[in-house]
Amino acid sequence: MADVAASGPATRHDVTPDAPARRTALPRPGTGAPAALATAAAPAAQATPAAASVALVSEAPAEIAPADRPPLPFTRTVWPGHAARAFEQQRRSGAKVTRPEPQRIGPFTKGQWAGAVIVAGFGLLVAAGLAVAFVRWLNSLPFMADFLTAFPGEYHLPEGAPVGFQGWLGWQHFFNVFLMVLIIRSGLTIRTEKRPTAFWTPRGDAKGKVSLTIWFHQSLDILWLVNGVVFVVMLFVTGQWMRVIPTSWEVFPNALSAVLQYISLDWPTENGWVNYNSLQQIAYFTTIFIAAPLAAITGYRMSGLWPKNAKALNKAYPIEWARAVHFPVMIYFVLFIIVHVALVFATGALRNLNHMYAAQGSVDGVQYADNWAGFWIFIASLVVIAGGWIAARPLVLAPIARLFGTVSSR
Repeated sequence: MADVAASGPATRHDVTPDAPARRTALPRPGTGAPAALATAAAPAAQATPAAASVALVSEAPAEIAPADRPPLPFTRTVWPGHAARAFEQQRRSGAKVTRPEPQRIGPFTKGQWAGAVIVAGFGLLVAAGLAVAFVRWLNSLPFMADFLTAFPGEYHLPEGAPVGFQGWLGWQHFFNVFLMVLIIRSGLTIRTEKRPTAFWTPRGDAKGKVSLTIWFHQSLDILWLVNGVVFVVMLFVTGQWMRVIPTSWEVFPNALSAVLQYISLDWPTENGWVNYNSLQQIAYFTTIFIAAPLAAITGYRMSGLWPKNAKALNKAYPIEWARAVHFPVMIYFVLFIIVHVALVFATGALRNLNHMYAAQGSVDGVQYADNWAGFWIFIASLVVIAGGWIAARPLVLAPIARLFGTVSSR
């Protein structure tokens, strides 16, 4: 009892005499610490319980093993994803750790593109609203009211100008749209195609081998040019040229008037069966007689039909010029088609479709606005165009290309 009382506060660490001494710290390698610890532990085990407890308390605290660490105070609920798990496996394997690059479309990721589209769309919406408010205020001023009265948006055509559309215009319009859609599709494929799946070689010219997509694009270009030549010839033969080629300087103030009326949402009167407004006339003239020839000239310069050994000609007309012009012209055609289709539906869809596809307008002043013939012909044309879009693949194109050359996989 005297021994226990002398231990004082150490009595709460009492151990039984038979309990073995516990090792609480790991020795440093290369030293005599294991023997010393064993030697020190033996007397402690043989001493009184109080002395043993004092010896245990005086030793260094034990290092907590990873398995004995307390759990996290929260539960992981976030799924790391495939990229994070692959990154962790790469780190554990000892390989050089590289963060996975996000998938990009051009210079931006999908999220960046989405953000840019949202911001740009909101900005355009605000700008459009401000433009409408400003132009409506401008048109309400007295001098602008006089201007719109003097120039309503169109001028009178020359005497003898035809009225209405003939059947050949409807067919030409369909062929033109069909070929242009496939030309744009194949052109974009050429710009993004890294490794062609098939090649076409003309007979007797092994050096003229090109990808099957380029052959398809150039073949469509030739058909489009033939269709365009027929269209222009028929314009002058039938007198329809007076509807798409300006014949008076009044076209410019009337075009400005039409622009202001469109922006103010108080659109000019639509009477395309008799006469286009001046803005339409300028747009059609630009498309037929400026954009189309530019597309043809630049496309011919970049095609395999261009003479490669004509040094003087190549120097006078570098291919870099053609490439710099050809793609913006394609963008113009895309924008023209979008705006053209939007206005066709916004300014009287049934009437306009009857004009373009059914060659029906008015007889004795009676409009065929409720006739659905043009609409159903338009729907049928969309089905044909969609079929051509789907069929424009090597499986379908290769048998046709073999009629004019050799198709190979390399």
